[in-house]
Amino acid sequence: MTQVTAAMVKELREQTGAGMMDVKSALTEADGNMEEATKILRKKGLAAAGKKAGRITAEGAVQSYVGDGLGVLVEVNCETDFVGRNENFRHFAEEVAKVIAHSKADSVDALKSEPWPGDATDEDGQTVGQHVLSMIGSIKENITIRRFVRYEGAANAVLSSYIHAGGKIGVLVELVATSGEKNARMSEIAKDVAMHIAAAEPRFIRRDEVTQKDLDTEREIARDAAAKSGKPENIVEKMVTGKMDKFYGEACLLEQPYIRNDKQTVNEYLAASGKESGCAYTVTRFTRYKLGEGIEKKSDDFAAEVASYMK
Repeated sequence: MTQVTAAMVKELREQTGAGMMDVKSALTEADGNMEEATKILRKKGLAAAGKKAGRITAEGAVQSYVGDGLGVLVEVNCETDFVGRNENFRHFAEEVAKVIAHSKADSVDALKSEPWPGDATDEDGQTVGQHVLSMIGSIKENITIRRFVRYEGAANAVLSSYIHAGGKIGVLVELVATSGEKNARMSEIAKDVAMHIAAAEPRFIRRDEVTQKDLDTEREIARDAAAKSGKPENIVEKMVTGKMDKFYGEACLLEQPYIRNDKQTVNEYLAASGKESGCAYTVTRFTRYKLGEGIEKKSDDFAAEVASYMK
């Protein structure tokens, strides 16, 4: 029997938002397996589906850059909201996005070795990593470049970004004209889709992107809930099918109700827009960052609270 530790309870509670004792009970039942414990909590309706770590926040800003067939989305973190709203910090985040756009760095570690703008030809020119250290010394607060993506636009594609609530959520999306010519309206459509993604939080573009692991988990949870109804097996199967259709409608971008007109799906919105332009559009990829997602904020009292429940 695996020992359930305070650290395990703390981590799972942060991931699911479930109550302390519910989390401990689920971990005990799952013999310490975090994934299985999460599934147990979801079956009991005690954890939000697919929202792991979504409740956790940290400070800073999500920033984007789009230009010359390139698109970047980056998250830059700091310790306090006060610094996150500071004009110098926001300018720094904007400059980081531009550096990423014009570099070949494919990781944060590689990015740190890139020259900082304006310093490359100076004798004492700084790298990105060195400039981050200078910012820390100036602002008196820890700063990190957490994660980023860079898109090189495909042929006949438009890249667009949307930053919500001053950097709390950021989206980068690629929209491609699969028939007809690339046109001016595509930028407007891509922006609409980016705004939708920010609000609706899809996990996939279409059904065929859903992993078998996700399907198995959702089907197991749906069957467990349906079986508790006491209905005959054939009715249970229909209930499971209905729940899976609902899952696709919530998780897949093209099947979600469009935020500006819930009478049509995003796919139908794209089709209608394409018909007006004599073109056909498809979303080929997107990235959505939520500021601080998955980052634990310091809380001395919370650690003590967990320990007290474990006794």
